[in-house]
Amino acid sequence: MDALVVLIPLMPLISALVIGIGHLFGAISGEQSETVTADIASWTVFMSSLLALTLLGADLLGKNTGSYNVGHWLDSEMLNIQMNFITTGFNVRLAALFSVLLAIVVHFSINYMHREAGYHRFFFILSLFASAILLLVLAGNVVGTFIGWEIAGLCSYFLIAYAYDRPVAAANATRVFVTNRIGDAGFILGVGLSYAWVDSVNWGAINAASAQLTPGEAAAIALCFAVAAFAKSAQLPFTPWLARAMEGPTPSSAVFYGAVMVHAGVYLVILLRPVFEQAPLAMAVVAVVGLMTAVYSYVVGLTQTDVKSSLIFATSGQLGLMFLECGLGFWQLAGWHLCAHAVVRGYQFLTAPSLMHNMQGNYRETSRRKASAHAQAYHLRRVGDVPAWVYVASLQRFWLDQITDWALVKPVRGLAHDLSYFDDHIVDRVMGIPAPAIRAISSLAQLEERMIGAQLDNDSDKFAQGSGLAGKLTEWMAAVLHWFEDRFVLRGIGKNAINYGRELGHIANKFEQSVLRPRYLVLFVFITLLVAF
Repeated sequence: MDALVVLIPLMPLISALVIGIGHLFGAISGEQSETVTADIASWTVFMSSLLALTLLGADLLGKNTGSYNVGHWLDSEMLNIQMNFITTGFNVRLAALFSVLLAIVVHFSINYMHREAGYHRFFFILSLFASAILLLVLAGNVVGTFIGWEIAGLCSYFLIAYAYDRPVAAANATRVFVTNRIGDAGFILGVGLSYAWVDSVNWGAINAASAQLTPGEAAAIALCFAVAAFAKSAQLPFTPWLARAMEGPTPSSAVFYGAVMVHAGVYLVILLRPVFEQAPLAMAVVAVVGLMTAVYSYVVGLTQTDVKSSLIFATSGQLGLMFLECGLGFWQLAGWHLCAHAVVRGYQFLTAPSLMHNMQGNYRETSRRKASAHAQAYHLRRVGDVPAWVYVASLQRFWLDQITDWALVKPVRGLAHDLSYFDDHIVDRVMGIPAPAIRAISSLAQLEERMIGAQLDNDSDKFAQGSGLAGKLTEWMAAVLHWFEDRFVLRGIGKNAINYGRELGHIANKFEQSVLRPRYLVLFVFITLLVAF
């Protein structure tokens, strides 16, 4: 029964490939093909769910061996990476739950996304995400988990920017993508430290060797993976990205930020339980961050006036409690909390549109009353027993986005502006309009000549002199190079050479535009994957 684990992430991947290739080449397009896309996505995810439930049943009956090895993926001296999967325990239970939730969301999306622009693109991304998250949960080594981790994050970016023609959606998707890359850096560093100190990238070997790690080594590995978990599960200081992710369609919000993906960070911490237990410092950090996030989300959630924002801060608050439970050592409670929260929150996100529809008649009056209450509370010195500044801070979400902009975004934007100025005024002139820049360079060269006492302008044709065969050869080569530099570079009179360069530049631009067409990019990606495997 262990072999079934391979098919669980493979089925949605086949769906994504069929839908993607069919849509790319025009075989699946338009409203008339919606039924085909929906059938492919729903049946493959349903089969994956059925296989996951079967594997779970076999595990409960004690039929599974615990792992399944497909073969070697990479073997280089001491580095041995296998394609293996975990077939027992919390991983299998979580995979079964996630697959069922994914099947429900796919079925819900069929009618919800009907006649939407990008219908086929949505199901392609959703199928790819289903494959990635199931690989993340079932992979038996760090590399497999990281592949699923990255593909899931990429799918999140694509669905936040689903309406990519809207600047807000595109900007929020980019912000979320960049924020999660910080967590990915921690994940990669944790992988490197695990291999350096444990000589393995298998989760089982890392956990088994945790007892032999020093407290410092265990803390370093645990903290690296904790940073990755904090970013993926929207813990402080990464919490604001979760509210920005609400730009995507409701089914994607339900599956990504309510039911499935936001729990990946908690899963990672639970998976590394033996390592964290060897690192009291990391346990304390996890507990403190979880508690702070829970308090922050509770306070901010009290002032939200729309259903999706309220749900999203409720989600981050519950995730904070899960991290607190892990930090305090209540691992089994955290696991049950994760599963229960995934079911409840996924249901709430899916029913949010119905709630908004049912309240449509009272929406304007409700909004007016809430706005009036907010304005009155703003001018009060105290709102009940809570200081007014806490209320204002809650409305502003404690200015976390503004602090991030001031500390990170603004300096990077200033650096980009300086580099753009340098590129426009120096590099472009050197490459496209050489005369002003070359004159400046020539003036600097003459100044340098005067400083060192050289007099190269007296006789430019006799740049160097020598004696003997070697000396004459050197003199001849120096004269040729000096002539080329003087005619084509310093004097800038090589108009034909400049024209030829511009023509070559136009040809290169046309070639680049041709290569960047989607069909060629897809071809290059497939070639790269074939070469890699």
